[in-house]
Parts: sequence; structure tokens; C-alpha cells
Amino acid sequence: MNTLIKLAHRGCAHGLLIALGVILFAAQAFAQADFYKGKTIKVVRGGGPGGSGEFQTRALVKFLEKYIPGKPHIIVEFIEGAAGRKAANVIYSTTKPDGLTIGSIGAGLVVGPILGLPGSAYDLDKFIYLGSTDGGDPYVFYTKGDVGLDSLAKLRAASGVRFGAHSVGHPVYVTGRIIAYLLGLKDPKFVTGFTGPEIYIAMDRGELDAHATGAARFVIEKPEWIEKKQIHLHATLTVPKGRHHPSFAQLPEFGSFAKTDTERKLLDMFRAFQYPRWPYIFPPGTPKDRVQIIREAMNKSFADPEFPVEFKKLMGDGPAPLNGEELERAIKELPREKEVVQLYQKVAGGDPLPAR
Repeated sequence: MNTLIKLAHRGCAHGLLIALGVILFAAQAFAQADFYKGKTIKVVRGGGPGGSGEFQTRALVKFLEKYIPGKPHIIVEFIEGAAGRKAANVIYSTTKPDGLTIGSIGAGLVVGPILGLPGSAYDLDKFIYLGSTDGGDPYVFYTKGDVGLDSLAKLRAASGVRFGAHSVGHPVYVTGRIIAYLLGLKDPKFVTGFTGPEIYIAMDRGELDAHATGAARFVIEKPEWIEKKQIHLHATLTVPKGRHHPSFAQLPEFGSFAKTDTERKLLDMFRAFQYPRWPYIFPPGTPKDRVQIIREAMNKSFADPEFPVEFKKLMGDGPAPLNGEELERAIKELPREKEVVQLYQKVAGGDPLPAR
């Protein structure tokens, strides 16, 4: 009899422990789910306002506000410089890892550390990756119509063609440098310091001759230039490989100008750098439960049938999003072949283009 009573007492104690465990777990889960209630999340955009980087961020933010538990308010802050690497440095080194600051950097994030570019004071493999709104955007290379460079032959014969770009290392800068290198242009000039809209203004003023930019945004931002034939279209760079924008599918692809295997690998490296086109990141050390909350909210945003509608409205083309795990894997698989990296460094840098 005494033994039965002791067992009963032990059973009650064990049951009580289980009940307490369940209550504590539920309380913890509720606290995690409720963490963002009444809070403000800051998205640090690596670049200036008015360009495609801001537009794709705006497309996502309204859905994150919908799907993050607690429905926090989200603001966007701009940090310009070094093709997004200045903002990446801030996220990596000085941002508190509390889940309240998200980096939206752009493709410049991955290029700097692999190429050893100045201002890349972060370890690419230590960021926490949340997802990307897109997996790459084709580029188009054109010249302003009144410059008179209406053929590749005229381009090659000209000297000092002025390309507009944001900064050294920015994808627009690198795309222009790559095509100038592959075409063997004479003494091309690369004028930096512009935002996207400012490049168009400078071209209208006759301060620039050429521009290589994201095809989808160009169709939205300057349709009249295309429709009224105020520009000369010359070539397209498919990103990822083979993904043409329908408006420019008839143009020659950059790869048709490559002469060597190394030059073809140079283009493949550029495409690989652009594949995680708009990576969203947390600083190292961010609590796992908050990482999971944001990753899940991003996945729900991407799955929302209204998201591609909003994205296309702002960006000119539908999204090809990556979730956090896919983005993390893409970062790990980035090519780092020494010979190709060395050529890429020369083409993407600020010195004169190498001879072919």
C-alpha cells in the first residue's frame, strides 16, 4: 500500500514537471512570436534612393509588415558608398544583433570580399542570410542616339566613350567595364558618383554617352527612349545565363564577344555574383528564433500572389526569389578561381582596362 502511494506521488510530481515544461515552452514560444509587436524594424538599404534597389525593397516591405508576427512598423534607411559595401560594414561591425535591423545590400555585397576590394571589412560567410527578392536581372548596353554610335563598328572606332555608373565595383560600373573590355573600346571613360535617375539626366544633358543597366527597370523608367528610338541598343548580358529580357532578346549576348575560356568564365563569374541579386541579411549573432521568424515571413511574402504583381509594377519584371537556405547555399558556391578572379579584379577596378 505504501509503495502504491509513493508511486502515485511520484507520478503526480512527474506529471507536474511535464505540465510546467509545457507551460514554459508555450510561454517562450508566445514571447518569441510576440517579440516584434509594437517594435520598429529598420531595413538598411545599401545605396541611394530612387533606384531599383529601393524599389525592390519597397515591394517587399509592405508584405513583411503583413507577415511578421506582431506586425511591426518597418522603415528604410539609406547608406550610400562602395556599391553597398559601406552598408554591409555597418551591419557586420556596428549593428546590434537583436533582429531589429536588416541589411538590404545588393549584389555588391558578395563581390568585395572575393575580389579583395577596398572597403570590404566583413566576412561574407558570417552574415545570416534571410532571402533574396530576385535571382538575377539581365542587363542591356546602349548609347544615346544623338551621339551617333549606332553600330558596333562605330563604337570600336570611337575614342573616349563616356559610361555613367554609380561607383567603382557597382554592377552597373562592372557591366560597362566588361563590355568596353570585350569590344576593345579605345580609351573609354567611366564617370561615377551618380544615382540611377541621375545617369539619365546626365545623358540628356550630353554629359554621358553610354550606359549598361538592368533591363527590366530600364523598360519601365525610359520607355520613350526605346519607343521613339532615342537610343541605340547594342548588346545584352543574360543573368542568370540564358535569361533574356523579352524586349532585348534579339540583341547579341556579351558572351558572343568573348575570345577565350577565361573571358567566358569572367562573364560566368559576373552572373554568379548577380545571382543572389538582392540579398537580405542579419548581423552575426542574431538569435536563431528571430532569424526563423523573419525567414518565415519572407517565405510567406514570396508566396503571396500579390507580391509578384507589386514587384513587377515597381521593377518591370517578375521576381525569382530565393529563400534563406537557397541564398546561403548560393553564397557558399560562389566561384573563386584565381585566374578568373585576377582578371575580374582588373576589369572591375578603377585602373585602365587590361589589354586583350
